[in-house]
Amino acid sequence: MKVLVVGGGGREHAIVWALSKSPRAEKLWCVPGNGGIAELAECVPIAATDLAGVTEFALRNGVDFAVVAPDNPLALGLVDALAQAGIPAFGPRKKAAILESSKVFSKNLMRKYGIPTADFEVFDQIEPALAYVRRKGAPIVVKADGLALGKGVVVAQTVEEAEAAVINCMEDRAFGESGARVVIEECMTGPEVTVLCFTDGKTLLPMPASRDHKRAYDGNRGPNTGGMGAIAPVPDFTPELMELCRARIFLPTIRAMEAEGRLFQGVLYFGLMLSPSGPKVVEYNARFGDPEAQAVLPLLESDLLEIMEACCKGTLDRCEVRWTSRFSCCVVLASGGYPGGYRTGYPIRGLTLAQEKAMVFHAGTKRGGNGEILTAGGRVLGVTAASSTLEGAIARAYEAAGLISFQDMEYRKDIGRA
Repeated sequence: MKVLVVGGGGREHAIVWALSKSPRAEKLWCVPGNGGIAELAECVPIAATDLAGVTEFALRNGVDFAVVAPDNPLALGLVDALAQAGIPAFGPRKKAAILESSKVFSKNLMRKYGIPTADFEVFDQIEPALAYVRRKGAPIVVKADGLALGKGVVVAQTVEEAEAAVINCMEDRAFGESGARVVIEECMTGPEVTVLCFTDGKTLLPMPASRDHKRAYDGNRGPNTGGMGAIAPVPDFTPELMELCRARIFLPTIRAMEAEGRLFQGVLYFGLMLSPSGPKVVEYNARFGDPEAQAVLPLLESDLLEIMEACCKGTLDRCEVRWTSRFSCCVVLASGGYPGGYRTGYPIRGLTLAQEKAMVFHAGTKRGGNGEILTAGGRVLGVTAASSTLEGAIARAYEAAGLISFQDMEYRKDIGRA
């Protein structure tokens, strides 16, 4: 099969790496790809959000199957465009991807179908939103309605911080139209867990639970990021909790989407809070998480291409999905200053040595004129190692990360321990 992967980050590198192990994937392309993906697939400089360009390329090159990985092209309807061109694509269609692209939609869906989540209110005018914050007090959570690169959520510890978040979204439009409406919700407490699930809209198969570390600095301090590292599976997420979530959250969600005429096929991401009153949904994503995919996919023993095809064909109930019993840890190496301003174009050293110890997934990289790998983004690399124990996986990931260097490199030292 000729397979096209859409996207260019660490998640897409992990997906391409997993697909490359399938004997049926005879040809792999990635648009736009990155410096590391280029070692496994032919990278083509087409933006992931260029629906017409991606579709035209797929038709011209006889692509048999596509994988749409990032949130923006899913929200724009790339899966729909490819399907209309006769190309099966893994990922939810636009009307199902709204589960991630609109927090207002997802929160109202949970309220309608009794899926446990934080109490909330929705606002499209700034003054009522500010009045609500002052009435409720802090801590309180402010969320931009639409996609915001993982940075549209503020867990405000003071009323002033919450007011600033509302103004930033609704008046300053820091996230454009994504912040035209905000969700303001209670601040839940407890450990967070991510469960990614394969689904064909009716059958749902959870992957090993993972835990992302969103804050920029050790001790879960600093601004929110797209994710600074992840572990999988999560020791405190027991089989009993998994079954509870399957019954109360996972299956009710896909049934609710089907009832709404929005059949969800692809990967459904459940961001969960293990609150004192039980598991609750923090957020949905309509695709693999990043860096969670970099921690989870190395544990997959089955053929990823076959699983993805089954999700598209509605035959997931006949698909066996096997996972190794090992643990994994992914440590993200970032450009100094991320998630704020940062500089790129610096040579990366030590990649060959690190790859002897662990898997190194490229996120923000590019190839220079002389073939060397250069930094090209905020999150640059994801260093993933697996072991029979979680501590072993963490130690191996940090050993490999310590072999890599580039100017102003930053990374958290407590992934898996915070």
